[in-house]
Amino acid sequence: MITVAVVAILTALALPSYQDYVLRGRLVDATTALSSLRARMEQYYQDNRTYKSVSKTIVSPCANSSMAGTFTVSCPTLEDTSYLLQAKGAGSTVGFVFTMDNSGTQATTGLPKAWGEVPKAGYACWIAKKGGTC
Repeated sequence: MITVAVVAILTALALPSYQDYVLRGRLVDATTALSSLRARMEQYYQDNRTYKSVSKTIVSPCANSSMAGTFTVSCPTLEDTSYLLQAKGAGSTVGFVFTMDNSGTQATTGLPKAWGEVPKAGYACWIAKKGGTC
């Protein structure tokens, strides 16, 4: 009986930490996808002098949204000389919204309620831990 009680207590303490650890691991999908898309956007700009699609055959990397793990990666803002990339979580990462612009500025504009409130201006980094830690 004592063994069962000890195992139950250890499980109650370890399970939330493990779930948090797994969730933080999924956030890497978003940050990696945003960094990769930014590199492709800059290469596209070097070749075409615009971030927008030039023709039906020369298409901007931002022309279509894509998936990275549980995140949808898209370009809500796309101009000739600027862009905003966004990774929006779904499923186990619902509530997370990470962004990056053409100057490389990283921001967190959405977090699940359990992770805290996002300031109106957002966080000027990608939040990777509870409590607003980048």
